[in-house]
Amino acid sequence: MNLKNFTRPLPYMVKQGLKYMYSTIPMRIRYGKVFWNTYNFLQKSQWWSKEKLEGYQMQQLNKLLHHAYKNVPYYKRIFDERGLKPKNIRDFNDLRKLPYLTKGIIQKNLKDLIAKNYPKSKLQYVTTGGSTGIPVGFYRERDVSATKERAFIITLWNRVGFKMGDKCVVLRGNVVQSVNKDKYWEYNPINKNLIMSSYHITDETLPKYIAKIREFKPDFIQAYPSVITILAKFLRKNNIEPFPSLKAILCASENLYPWQSELLRDTFKCRIWDFYGHSEQAVLAGQCEMSNYYHIQPEYGFVEIIGKDGNPVTQENEIGEIVATGFNNFIFPFIRYRTMDLAIPSKNKCGCGRNYLLIKKIEGRLQELIVTKNKKLITLTALIFAQHFKAFSKIKKMQFLQEKVGKLIIKIIKTDQYLKNDEDEILKKMKKIVGKNLNISFKYVNYIPHTKNGKHLFLIQKLPIKFKNNE
Repeated sequence: MNLKNFTRPLPYMVKQGLKYMYSTIPMRIRYGKVFWNTYNFLQKSQWWSKEKLEGYQMQQLNKLLHHAYKNVPYYKRIFDERGLKPKNIRDFNDLRKLPYLTKGIIQKNLKDLIAKNYPKSKLQYVTTGGSTGIPVGFYRERDVSATKERAFIITLWNRVGFKMGDKCVVLRGNVVQSVNKDKYWEYNPINKNLIMSSYHITDETLPKYIAKIREFKPDFIQAYPSVITILAKFLRKNNIEPFPSLKAILCASENLYPWQSELLRDTFKCRIWDFYGHSEQAVLAGQCEMSNYYHIQPEYGFVEIIGKDGNPVTQENEIGEIVATGFNNFIFPFIRYRTMDLAIPSKNKCGCGRNYLLIKKIEGRLQELIVTKNKKLITLTALIFAQHFKAFSKIKKMQFLQEKVGKLIIKIIKTDQYLKNDEDEILKKMKKIVGKNLNISFKYVNYIPHTKNGKHLFLIQKLPIKFKNNE
C-alpha cells in the first residue's frame, strides 16, 4: 500500500512517527526497482552520442505507437481514419502524419484514451492546475509514473550538486497540518525536507520563516519562482543576510523570468537553477552545470517546436509552441500533445557535452500572452520583465488582467513607498513597447489570491489565445 494513502487519516504525530520509522529503510530498498532502473539508465544515457539517443527515441516511439494502436481506442480510430498503421511511421518526420492531441480532445475522449490492457487498479486520475485556461484530467500509472518522474528530476538536480539525502526547504504549493498552531512548516524525515506553507507568507510571518530556514541550514531550496521572489524581496528590503549553507535554489512549475533570476541570484548569492515540465509528463527540460539553456530530455519523450504556420521552427530566435510525445505513460499516451507552452529553441551545442536539443528561453504559456488592439500577441517578458522598473521595488505583489482585446488592468499591492510617479514610470515604459495599441489601467488592491496549487499567476488572461494560423 502507498504510505501516503495509508497515513492520510492518521493523527499528525502518528504520521510523523511512521515517517521517521520509514526513513530508516535504506534508499536502495525504499526507492524501489523502478526508480533505480530509471536513475541508473539516465546516468549513462545522458552522455550518449546524438545518433544513439535518436535511435533510442525511435525505438521508444515505435513501441508507444504499436501499443497505442493495439490498446487505445482513440488512437486506433485516428490511425484507421488516415489509412495508417504504426509501421508507416518510419522516422520522426512521419509522426506529423498524425494529428495533434489537444486539451479539448482529451476532455471529449477521456475514456477512449485509456489503454484497455491495464487493470483499473493501475489507473491514477490526476488533473492539471488549469493555468492555461483549460483544466485537463487524465490518467497515469499508479506507483510507476511518479517514481520514474522522481528519477528524472533527481538526475536533473544532480547537475548542480544535489545528492539524495541533502537537506531541502520546500516552498511550493504544500499545505501543512501545523499551521493552526502558528507553525508554518513541518519536517519530512523521509526526504530530509522542511516543507513550508506558501499560503501563509506575509510581512508578519516572514521573520518566522527566515529564522526557521536559518536554523535548518538547508543545502537547497525547492520553490515556485513567485514564492521565493517574495522571500528575496523581504530579505533585501530589511537588509537580512541570506543563508550561507545554500548551494542552489531549484525553481520549477512557473516561468522563471529574467528579472526574478537576477533578483534571486543577487539576494541568495548562489546558483538559481530552473527546469521545465508539466503535470502531463510528456516533456522535460532542465538547465545544466555550465549554462542556462534548457536541455530537452530525449529519454523522456520526443519534442517538436512548431511555428505559427504549423511547420517546425528552423530560425535562431524564432518562437514556437512545444508539441510533445511522452515515453513514460502507456496507460494514457500523449502523442503529439500541444502543450500551449511557447519556447525559443537554439541550434547551439552546450559545453556540458550532452547531445540534447536546447531551448534558449521558455516564453511561458499561450495564456501568458497579451492581445493588443491590432491583435498582436505580446509576451510578459517583452512588455514588462525585459525592462528595469524602479517602481517594482515598491510593490509587494502585482498581477495583470485582460478581459478585452487591447485593454489591460494592472492589479497592485503597494508598499508605503509607492507614489504616483511610480505608476507613471510603469505606464511610460509599457507604452514604449505597445504605443497606443494597449489601454492600461491600474487597480490597487489589498489581496491577490494564489491558484489552488499555491502558484501566483502574473497574468489572468480571459481571452482565447491561438498561436497557430492553421487550426
